[in-house]
Amino acid sequence: MARLATTIRDLAPRGWGDAALQFFLFFLAYNGYQVVRGLAEGRKELAFANAERLIDLERALGTFFEPGLQTWLLDHATWVVDAANFMYLNSHFVITTGFLAWLYLYRNDSFYFVRNMFMVAMALALVIYAAFPAAPPRLMPEFGFTDTIAAFTGQAQDSDTVGLLVNQYAAVPSMHIAFSLMIGVPGVALTRNRLARAWWAAYPFIVFSVIVITGNHFWLDAAAGVAVAAVAATAAAQLARLRPHQWAFRVAPGEAAA
Repeated sequence: MARLATTIRDLAPRGWGDAALQFFLFFLAYNGYQVVRGLAEGRKELAFANAERLIDLERALGTFFEPGLQTWLLDHATWVVDAANFMYLNSHFVITTGFLAWLYLYRNDSFYFVRNMFMVAMALALVIYAAFPAAPPRLMPEFGFTDTIAAFTGQAQDSDTVGLLVNQYAAVPSMHIAFSLMIGVPGVALTRNRLARAWWAAYPFIVFSVIVITGNHFWLDAAAGVAVAAVAATAAAQLARLRPHQWAFRVAPGEAAA
């Protein structure tokens, strides 16, 4: 019984009330996403117009490389595309959620800094999604893009079923990139195993390749995601100054957080 009690206690390092609070905060953020998804309904034309503006900007910069890269890989290295599809479907939720769970259980002192980053980043992203809906490249075959996820899963990504789960017109900013940075950088700082550190260091670059190869984002979307992550990290650092014993980032476990 004592061992069982210890195991249960280890699942909630700051008590079950704190664990419930963290779950509630992320649940609240998810529901905010659903609200914004609803606001996007009826704004399809604006979302595609904004996406075309991004294409025009990339062309003006001479950096509209995404459809050419995707076409070449589909013709010469389909296994890379399949791997990217699998990674795209799993990275955003499985890897991110897994890292946050590990962080809460085993590096709890640093969890709250990362949590604050996520809260700020998601709040900022929701504002941008509402103000600037943008369609993803995969829904624009007239510009040479292919919806590789649809081919991989057999489910059209612009279908009503998929639309119930994701915001089809939330390409800017890329939260895949923002999330990858907000777990990748802490992952490097908090792990000691060389392979693990190499994985977390490479993770944002892998995610960038994945979102471009699958036609889910332009590189400009990724740049916006980097900006959101940077703002979120800055805000979390400022919040940590208000409550340094609770919200500061700690590389080595030790001091208590709440």
